[in-house]
Amino acid sequence: MKNPTLDPATARTNPEVADRLRAAVARLSRSLRLTHADGDLSPSQREVLFTITRRGPLRLSELAASEGLNPTMVSRIVSHLESARLVTRSADGTDARVIHLESTDAGRALCQEMRNERTDALLFALEKLNARQRRELTDVLPTLEALVETLRSRE
Repeated sequence: MKNPTLDPATARTNPEVADRLRAAVARLSRSLRLTHADGDLSPSQREVLFTITRRGPLRLSELAASEGLNPTMVSRIVSHLESARLVTRSADGTDARVIHLESTDAGRALCQEMRNERTDALLFALEKLNARQRRELTDVLPTLEALVETLRSRE
C-alpha cells in the first residue's frame, strides 16, 4: 500500500504533506544560514543585509514592509549594520523624513561570501545524493519556485 503522505492524489488535501514540507524547508534553510562569513550578525541582520543588497537602494519604510518588521526594529537592525559599515543611510534630497539604505562594498562582499558558503554547503550535500535523487530534486525545482511565488502573492 502506498504511503498516503506521498500519494499525489491526496497531497492537495493532506496537511501532513504540507507540515513535512514546511519542516524540511525550514531545516534546510537553517542549515544553509549557518555560515562562518557572517561574523556576529543575527539572522534578522543577515536577512536585512541581503534584502538591502539585493533590492537597494531602498527606503527604510520599503524595507520594513518587505521584511514584515516594524520600522523601529528595522531601524535598530540598520543601525547595527551601519555601525559595522555594511550599509549606509542617507536622507532623500527632496524629503528629509525619507531615509534611503544602500549596501557598502563591504556589505556586498559579505553577502557574496555568505552566498558562496551556502552554495558550497549545498553542493557538498547534493553530491552525497545518488543520481536518481539529484534528478528528482532537479525535476521538482520549478514546483518549489511556483510555491514561493504563490506564497509571495498572498502578502
